[in-house]
Amino acid sequence: MTQEFHFDIAATDSAARTGVITTPRGKIRTPAFMPVGTAATVKAMHPEAVKALGADIVLSNTYHLMLRPGAERIAALGGLHQFMNWPGPILTDSGGFQVMSLAKLRKLDENGVTFQSHIDGARHVLTPERSMEIQDLLGADIQMQFDECVKLPCAEAEARRAMLLSLRWAERSKKAFAQKPGRALFGIVQGGASEALRLESARALVDMDFQGYALGGLAVGEPQEVMLAMIDCAAPHLPTAKPRYLMGVGSPDDLVESVRRGIDMFDCVMPTRAGRHGLAYTRAGKLNLRNACHADDPAPVDRESANAVTRTYSRAYLHHLVKSGEILGMMLLTEINLAYYQDLMAGLRAAIAARRLDEFCAQTKEGWRGSDAGTQEAED
Repeated sequence: MTQEFHFDIAATDSAARTGVITTPRGKIRTPAFMPVGTAATVKAMHPEAVKALGADIVLSNTYHLMLRPGAERIAALGGLHQFMNWPGPILTDSGGFQVMSLAKLRKLDENGVTFQSHIDGARHVLTPERSMEIQDLLGADIQMQFDECVKLPCAEAEARRAMLLSLRWAERSKKAFAQKPGRALFGIVQGGASEALRLESARALVDMDFQGYALGGLAVGEPQEVMLAMIDCAAPHLPTAKPRYLMGVGSPDDLVESVRRGIDMFDCVMPTRAGRHGLAYTRAGKLNLRNACHADDPAPVDRESANAVTRTYSRAYLHHLVKSGEILGMMLLTEINLAYYQDLMAGLRAAIAARRLDEFCAQTKEGWRGSDAGTQEAED
């Protein structure tokens, strides 16, 4: 297999694309959903099962692995792939999201961010250079520049300050990136909810010539229409022949609408977190298995699913497991959700290849409205 990282577009349907990202550790079919393995584990799943559901790549997190067990320890144990028994590609988030999510535990300046560990209170400094060093020690196939992510809504002046700092950190990240065969570094477009700032960020990053580009700082409090507007603004100004990654997104509807706008890669904790809290994603919408209406229901979640768990275990049994707090309930619902997400991505890829994406999207959304178990219980 080639040692070069590259992206080949196989087919398009309007702005949507399907193709393959090639890495030394394997191919990534796009559009792709990356299950989140923040601390070197996709919660409630073993790696073989994640792969069997159709995932080509998983995501882990620089900040969390820096704290525990430590990047140097993982490197000494053979790198992240060997450590977590995942032979395929791995993407590592640089820690930029934690700049926002752990705002009460950090101090930010031009050099980087000083964090107080949420585990033991110890101080850790994360800079663009250190983030790149950690991602290199982990052996990540796709690495992300260190950036500052701001919560929305925010003042435009604050979004501009963070965007410009992220651009300066992008230059430092690129300079510090350990160029090794087959590895890639992605730049991250920031700018809050401002089209002008997003455009300025995208153009500056393209001039730096990264191997791929991400849209960051979205799905952090803004409505979906704002997120989609930022994609509409920035995506057309990113290189056609390089992957586009929408970070931390999202719901099935977010995925569908973003694919239609030319996004190639996604990650989100939503399917695994929902599974641990009794919520199942299905072709007929969302099922809240905590609800009493499922207590006597012998039907499976979806008898037509290709996934054995989805079509085998009854709603009554899953309800019992969830209400009893049994670990098996979390495991089964996590698998059900990841299976649905991977099936959705496979359907999107096939629809783009057949140039029938609009039809597929319409049918998919109609299916979500086809069950009383869907939209009503989604709010629980």
